[in-house]
Amino acid sequence: MAELLNLEKKLAEYKCDTNKAIRLKLVRFVEDLEDETMSFSPLYSHQVFGDEESVFGYKDLEIQLYYSTCSLTTFFNIKYSSKVVEKYDNVEVDNVESKMLEFIPAGYCINLDEFIVQLEKDASFRPFGFLIHSYTVYDEKEGLELNYEIYKTDISCPGFREYHERLQTFLIWFIETASFIDVDDDKWQFFLVFEKYLEDGSPRFATVGYMTVYNFYAYPDKMRPRIGQMLVLPPFQGEGHGAQLLETVQKFYTRDPAVLDITAEEPSEDFVKLRDFILAKLCQDLQAFAPEKLKKGFSAEMIEEARRTWKINKHHSRRVYEILRLRVTNMSDPAQSSEYRLDVKRRLAIPFKKNKKEATRLSRLMPEDWLAQQAEMSVSQEQEYLEETYQSTVEQYRRILERLARV
Repeated sequence: MAELLNLEKKLAEYKCDTNKAIRLKLVRFVEDLEDETMSFSPLYSHQVFGDEESVFGYKDLEIQLYYSTCSLTTFFNIKYSSKVVEKYDNVEVDNVESKMLEFIPAGYCINLDEFIVQLEKDASFRPFGFLIHSYTVYDEKEGLELNYEIYKTDISCPGFREYHERLQTFLIWFIETASFIDVDDDKWQFFLVFEKYLEDGSPRFATVGYMTVYNFYAYPDKMRPRIGQMLVLPPFQGEGHGAQLLETVQKFYTRDPAVLDITAEEPSEDFVKLRDFILAKLCQDLQAFAPEKLKKGFSAEMIEEARRTWKINKHHSRRVYEILRLRVTNMSDPAQSSEYRLDVKRRLAIPFKKNKKEATRLSRLMPEDWLAQQAEMSVSQEQEYLEETYQSTVEQYRRILERLARV
C-alpha cells in the first residue's frame, strides 16, 4: 500500500491541468509579451487533451499560445521545469506538441524574434470584407471612447481563409461543443468585430470577435440564415460587443427581402439570453407590442409584425411577448400575477401534452394499477417542473428588462 501511495504521489507531480497550463495572449505591443496580466486561460481543453483535460510527463508546464491582435499571427511555445524522458512505470508521456499542432494552422512562429517581426507587419493589416456598422464604447479605466467596427465577408476575400483558420482556434478553448466549419461551402457568411485604434498616427484594427452564419434554402424562394458560431474574445467580454454584433446581423438580414427568418444552431444558454434581449429591444416599439395589446395576450398580429419587421419567427416572438408583458404586469397584484403565470405556464406545458398523447397510445399495454401510479407521479413531476421553470424564466426575463431599462 505504501509503495502504491508513493507511486501515485510521484505520478501526480508530473500530471498537469491543461486549462491552467495553457496561456493565451493577444499582443499589440512588444512589451505585452512580458506582461503576465494580459494572459488568459481557456475554459475547455478536452477536444485537444481528452475528457480529463490533463497531460502527464511534465512539471510546471506552460503552453504559450500568443496571437498578434490584428492579423492573429501565432506564436507557439512549450515551457516546463522538468520532463519524464521515457515511460514512467509503464505510463506513457503525453506528446503535448503533437496534440496542439492538430489544431494550430501552419505558419505559426516558434521563437519570439520571428513573432516580433510579424507583429510589426500588423501595421498594414486591414479588415476583410465591407463595413456594415460602427459604434463606440466608453472605457472608464482609460477615460475615453473606444471605436469599434463590424465587417461582413466571405471565404472568397483574399487572405481571409488563412486569417479564419487562426481565428477559429479560439472556439475549442471557449465553446464546449465547438467544431470547425467547412469554409469551402459558399453559403457560409462571416461577421467580424474589430477595435479601431491609432498607433503612431496610423489606424490599427484589433480582432474582438466574430460570428458565422449559414444561409439555408427555404421553400419556395426564400432563405433562412442560421447562426452557427459566435465568440467575443475574453479580453473584450462584458463590454457589450456580443449585443452589438447580434443586433447588427439581425438588422443586416432584415433588409434582405429574400430572408424568411433568422435562427441559431444549438444555441447556448448565454446566447439565448442575449438573443432575448436583442429581440425584445427591437420589438418593444412595434405597434403590435403596445402595452394595451400585451395585456390582451399573445396574438397573430404580434407574430406577423415581428416576422415582417425583424424576420423573427413565432417561437421567438412568443418569448418577446412574455418579456414585454412582464414589464406591463403588476406582479404585486394577485389577479395580474396569476394571469401572467398561467399564460407562461401554458407554453411551458406544451412538451408534457405531447408526451401524454404518446402515453395514451401505449396505455393499452400496461396494467391499470401501474398506470394509476405513473399518472399520479407524472402530474406531480409536471407541476414541480412547471413551477421551477416558471420561476427561473421570470427571473431571467427580469434581468433582460433591467438591461433594456439601461439602453
